[in-house]
Amino acid sequence: MTTLDDLRADHNALAAHYTRFAVADRLLLSGHSHQAWPDVAEEGLLESFADAARDVDVKWERAFAKADELRAGFRLLLGDPHGEYALGASTHDLVLRFLSAMELPRRPRLVTTDGEFHTLRRQLARLEEEGVEIVRVPLEPVTTLAERVAGEVNDDTAAVLVSAVLFETSRLVPGLAHLADVCRGRSIELVVDAYHALGVVPFALHDLGLTNAWVLGGGYKYLQLGEGNCFLRLPAHAQELRPVITGWYAEFGALADERHPGRVPYAIGGDRFAGATYDPASHYRGARVQRFFAEQGLTPEFLREVSQHQVGLLASVFDSLGLPEDVVTRDRSVELERLGGFLSLRCADAAGLQAALATEGVRTDSRGPYLRFGPAPYLSDTQLETAMRTLGKVITG
Repeated sequence: MTTLDDLRADHNALAAHYTRFAVADRLLLSGHSHQAWPDVAEEGLLESFADAARDVDVKWERAFAKADELRAGFRLLLGDPHGEYALGASTHDLVLRFLSAMELPRRPRLVTTDGEFHTLRRQLARLEEEGVEIVRVPLEPVTTLAERVAGEVNDDTAAVLVSAVLFETSRLVPGLAHLADVCRGRSIELVVDAYHALGVVPFALHDLGLTNAWVLGGGYKYLQLGEGNCFLRLPAHAQELRPVITGWYAEFGALADERHPGRVPYAIGGDRFAGATYDPASHYRGARVQRFFAEQGLTPEFLREVSQHQVGLLASVFDSLGLPEDVVTRDRSVELERLGGFLSLRCADAAGLQAALATEGVRTDSRGPYLRFGPAPYLSDTQLETAMRTLGKVITG
């Protein structure tokens, strides 16, 4: 079984499984945006090609089995053995289907925050142009964010949409259970975007008090599943909803047309929010990577231990550099355990520093004023220290 000491060493034990991405030879601190795929991901892609070549259009039986395997992995990740999951190529696809199931003409109000990821930010802004009332609650102070969001709901509110981890600053949002209770008590839908938590913050729905919430997530980041592996977890009462944006895959197994002639039928379960024909290669790749995580003992609890060590190490090295705070700084008032899987640095020119680091062989990413150092379990302590010290070099010369 892999241990934290195995990963801290210069010859990181996991790195040998990522040779195609050459993680041992590169300083890939862009892990919050895109982590490397393990070599076995290629096996999944080759399997998808082999099934298509052998079975042609009959491949879908095997492809649907991969989709079911992927759903099972997400259920395990969320401690949600009986949950229903809709799959999509992106969270935007899934958000559209969710929003189309809301009775916005009757309850034309959506409550969110002013720090949501672009998937929600842009789509909600466009809905606002069409007359939907969008209430954006300021992020700060984060410690009271969930409570303040709960205070904005009223009888016109159809849904609340919030993040579990803030994508710019890495802050964990506390109090989501209270927000879920308030929403449930007023028959308001709660959507929690867990994309930036999965793989670095354990997210067992029962423990978090979120069993009645919708949960968005995907595998592009910490889960290493690559593109095209997103999900929407449906609460039990979702079976009563009829999304307007709906693909023909949502009819598979549906018998509603026999009971309600002239009414568009829907399947039960996660397929109620299904789309249409898709590229199944992503599911083959994702399912194989999920098995790899299980084989390596990369459980949510262990990955949290690794992440906390790595983010803590990056923060410690950054502090030791003593860099000018008007150039780059971090919020030292936030405890390590209140952070997700990356270290966020506020900069006078985050994009400029990102570009300068890239010329020195260090890949990071940035959003607005924030430079983000995203470690990953296949990186050694020495690689993390080298990457952060390179930041000092590009600033001080």
